[in-house]
Amino acid sequence: MRIVDLTGHDKEGDDEHFASLSWIESSDEPVLALGRVYAARFRGQPHSHTKTQLWCARHGVVLVSTADGRWMIPPGHGLLIPAGLEHSSEMISDVRMHSIYVHPSAVTADGPRVLAITALAGSLIEELVQSDEKPLSPRRKRLIMELLLDEIGQLPERPLGLPFPGDARLGRLCRHFLKSPDANAGIDDWARKLGMSRRSFTRLFRAETGVSFVTWRQQACIFASLPRLAEGEPVTNVALDAGYENIAAFTTMFRRMLGSPPSTYLKSRAA
Repeated sequence: MRIVDLTGHDKEGDDEHFASLSWIESSDEPVLALGRVYAARFRGQPHSHTKTQLWCARHGVVLVSTADGRWMIPPGHGLLIPAGLEHSSEMISDVRMHSIYVHPSAVTADGPRVLAITALAGSLIEELVQSDEKPLSPRRKRLIMELLLDEIGQLPERPLGLPFPGDARLGRLCRHFLKSPDANAGIDDWARKLGMSRRSFTRLFRAETGVSFVTWRQQACIFASLPRLAEGEPVTNVALDAGYENIAAFTTMFRRMLGSPPSTYLKSRAA
C-alpha cells in the first residue's frame, strides 16, 4: 500500500499519476489501497483500470467525468468505478483521497455509483493505506480485506451522479446550468431555446438522461452547490445563488437528497 503526492506541477503530477496506474495494473494483490494528495485544479487524464475502484474523498471535492455523465465525490463519500470504464477527474479543491482496487468478481458494478463511506469502511481503508508505516500481520490484513469487501456491499448510495445528454445542444444547456444553477428554471424556457414543443422537449430530455427535467434540475442544483459549501461558504449565500427563495426550501431539498440538512451534513463529513 502506498501514498502518492500529486501536488506538483502538471507534468510531474501526470507522471506520478500514470506511474501509480502502472503499479495498480501490475500488482496481483486481491485488494490494493492507495492514498493520494492532489492540488486544487489538478486534472487526471482519461484512463481506465482492469480492477474495480472505490475512490474515497477524505478531504476536498472531486468531479469525475465519463462519456455519459459526471459524478461528484464530496468528503465522506466514495465513487465506485467499474473495471474498464474510461474516466477523467478534476480536483475542485485541495484533495486527500484513498482508493481501493479489487478484482471485478469481488465487487460488481454496472455503472458508477456514489456511496456514503461508513465509519467502519473508512477505518478499514485507513488501516490498509497506512500499512506501509504500520505493517499488518498476514492474518490481520486478510481479515481487514474480507470485512472491507463485505462492507462495500452495504454502503448506502447517494444521488450525486448527474447524467449528461449526448445531444450537443441539450448538453450545452446542461453545462451552462451547472455554472449558474437556477432552481426555478422552467421546461418551457429550455424547450424554447431548443425550438421545440414542451412535449417534445420532455421526451428528448428523459430519453437522453434517463430522468425527468425536474429531477435533473434538483440534482444539478445540489451538485453545483456542494463544492461551495465544502469550501465554507454560508449556506444562505449558496441557496440564494442557486435560485431558492429562502434557505428553508434549499435545506428541504438538501435533506431529501442527502439525508440531513447542510450544516449537519457538512459537520459529519468533516468529522
